[in-house]
Amino acid sequence: MTKISERSFETIENPGSSPLKVPDQFGASVEKGNKQVTEALLKFASGAEATQKMLPPILETTSLFGNELWWKTIAALQADAEAGFSHLQALLGANSPSQILEQQSAFFRKRVETSLQHAKEVRELSSRAVEEISKPVKDAFDKVLTNPKAT
Repeated sequence: MTKISERSFETIENPGSSPLKVPDQFGASVEKGNKQVTEALLKFASGAEATQKMLPPILETTSLFGNELWWKTIAALQADAEAGFSHLQALLGANSPSQILEQQSAFFRKRVETSLQHAKEVRELSSRAVEEISKPVKDAFDKVLTNPKAT
């Protein structure tokens, strides 16, 4: 049989975990947490205020471009309707099948050209709208990136 050596167990004291210091450490942790939460809330409030200032120009620009797009679309639909009625009148006045085919092909060619022109105008308007709408957001990001402590 082996003999177990007797060892005396020593009490190891950790001055950081002294029962008398726990309330002080807890209080310091709570104070530090409160300070961090307050700073975070102030940053959040600052960000919310900046966002609130950014929204009105975005909404105004969106409304303006939306109205312009709406009127362009109405004008294009009106032009299409007028062209359709004019084409119908021309077809009714045709004297031969070859004249009908000629008018029909000219009408379709003109409609395709007009549709492509309208699509180009809508694309240009949309590009301008996106550029104008994103400008306040881009400016805010540029401000944050150049001076991160400003927020």
